[in-house]
This record gives sequence, structure tokens and C-alpha cells, in this order.
Amino acid sequence: MEYARLQSIHVHPVKAFRSLSLQEVVVEPWGPAGDRRWMLIDDGGKVVTQRKQPRLALAAAELLPGGGLRLSAPGTAPLTVPVPRAGGTVPVQIFRDKIEALPAEGEAAHAWCSALLGADVRLVHLDDPATRRPVNPRYAQPGETVSFADGFPLLLTTTASLDALNSLIARGEHADEGPLPMNRFRPNLVVSGTEPWAEDRWSRVAVGEVVLRVAKPCGRCVVTTTDQGTADRGTEPLYSLGRHRRIDGKLVFGQNLIPLGRGTVRVGDPVRIIE
Repeated sequence: MEYARLQSIHVHPVKAFRSLSLQEVVVEPWGPAGDRRWMLIDDGGKVVTQRKQPRLALAAAELLPGGGLRLSAPGTAPLTVPVPRAGGTVPVQIFRDKIEALPAEGEAAHAWCSALLGADVRLVHLDDPATRRPVNPRYAQPGETVSFADGFPLLLTTTASLDALNSLIARGEHADEGPLPMNRFRPNLVVSGTEPWAEDRWSRVAVGEVVLRVAKPCGRCVVTTTDQGTADRGTEPLYSLGRHRRIDGKLVFGQNLIPLGRGTVRVGDPVRIIE
């Protein structure tokens, strides 16, 4: 697979906000630097995502030096949010995991995010990704951790598999919804130069100087039906994935990865399939 290349890199500074494309990124043990270190919680401390709040697709977060954010969204004034100083954490729940996180300082960020959604939400920061949240032990080695990503440090997709999926959509009952862009799947690493669905057979891959273990296929949810430019929802790709890509009861697109070391990956890096 020496012809495979890293086509694009994406991070999501705030979980569920719009993705940010980069030319290079440092891969840390818990994921790409700056990826999903912030998230929103509701008044009960539970994570807020596009599953129930598709309008989050319209919000953007620019990474600032030191890990702070510049938040922006249509019709709202931008807001700069610093990394909170070490202090009292609050309990948060991200799906099945209950961990501690630092709330954004002051009330400005909470007010900005609450106004965006028309709901009472708060912005929190993962201050210690090395210890706070272990990866599901069913798929992890001892000591492996993850940020506020759904469950694994990185998500990889391939352009060939997207082309194949779009071909299925074009021949299906909801052809008018396609072709879909890659941002529907919110990956970190997008690889070109493979055969369709080749990633299903990988167990270990090197991207540039970083070696990663394939943990499991990524089961997809309603977020993939959300247009990331308008926040409107449709039927695809879940309809076509349900007909053609149902694996172990999940609708699958992409692979979840766990890095085996730290290093920098760059757009254009070779992608080598180790096993």
C-alpha cells in the first residue's frame, strides 16, 4: 500500500462543533493535539452533541496558543475562551463514562453556548487527558486514555470507501441526498489511494512517523445524517449503510485507532499497512 497517502487532517476543538482542517498535527497518546479537549454538558452534567442538537454543526472553534478557543457562529459575536486555571473540577458524563473536567472560567462561555442552542449548557475542558478517561478495556491496553472523543483517540476514513458509499446512495431510494462529503463522518485522518473498504482488513497502520492500532470499526449514528453546513437532517447515509454495511449489528464506516506512540503527521504522508 505504498501509494496510500494522508489526504487531510481534521480536529474538533469542541466536541460536536464544526471540524477544523490542518496541514499537520501532533498525535498524542489520547488523540490529535487540540482534538475534543472541550465539550458541552447539560444541567445534569451529561455531554451535549449533535445527536440531539444538530445546530452545533454551525458553531466553530479556532484553537489559540496554549489551548484556548475563539468561538464563532452565524449571528453571534465571536468569543475568546482561555484554558481554565487549575481549580475545582465538576463531574461530567460522556456516554457511559463518568469523569471530572474543569468548567470554563466565568459565565461568558456558558452564556454564549446556551444562547446558541436555546438551552442551558456549560462548556468544560479536559485538563488531564493522560489520566481522566480510560479507553474501553475491551479494546485497550492498560493505561490507554482518550479525550472527549466518542470512545477512541482517532477516527480514520478513506476516500475510496466514501466513493463506494456514494455510489450505493446514488442507486438507492434517497439518491437526491448524495453525494455526501466526508465531513458527515467527522474523521481525524482521511486516507486516499486505497481500495474501497480496505480499512476493514487493517489491524496496524503507520501514518508518517506514527504507528496506530486499529481498535474496531466505527458504528455510525444520526449525526452522519446532519448536513454540517446547514444543520439540516436527512436519511442518508444510515439508510444505505443499513442495507450494505451492517457489521455485528452496527452501521459501519471508518475505523477507530489507538496510537502506539507520539509523533507528527502531515498531509501527504505515506500510509503503510503493517498488518
